[in-house]
Amino acid sequence: MLHWHRKVKMWLPPGGHIEPNEDPIQAACREALEETGIVVQILPTSSAFGYPDPPQLAPPATIMIEPIGDFGDEQAHQHIDLIYFSRPQTQTQPEPSKPGWRWVTREQLQSEAPLTVDGRSAPISEDVRVLGVAAIDHVAQVEESTP
Repeated sequence: MLHWHRKVKMWLPPGGHIEPNEDPIQAACREALEETGIVVQILPTSSAFGYPDPPQLAPPATIMIEPIGDFGDEQAHQHIDLIYFSRPQTQTQPEPSKPGWRWVTREQLQSEAPLTVDGRSAPISEDVRVLGVAAIDHVAQVEESTP
């Protein structure tokens, strides 16, 4: 699911900042719910190590360093992006309750064609396309292995 981010002028998946006393998984789930209205489940991309305590969090699929330019009152800086793969907790694909969000298919991501919603048309960046395809493939793999 992607939306047109007006501030950075890009198609992006849900995301945001980690709040105090919140772990990265809680933040990813909260941001998805706040931005799309959809309750999601984070899908681990690797197995936990074989000990019960202390608890372990699923690691992100990847970690990216994003340069952020000057935006009005915000100076240029870097974001550390923890990328998690998720799926809706419901059995059916829910429609986003927030405007501007759109489900995209594997084919749309691979085609490199611009995406258009509400009259906005722009290409999807390579990192979003590659990670989107990987997320779709991972969800399919998890669903195939789930009884």
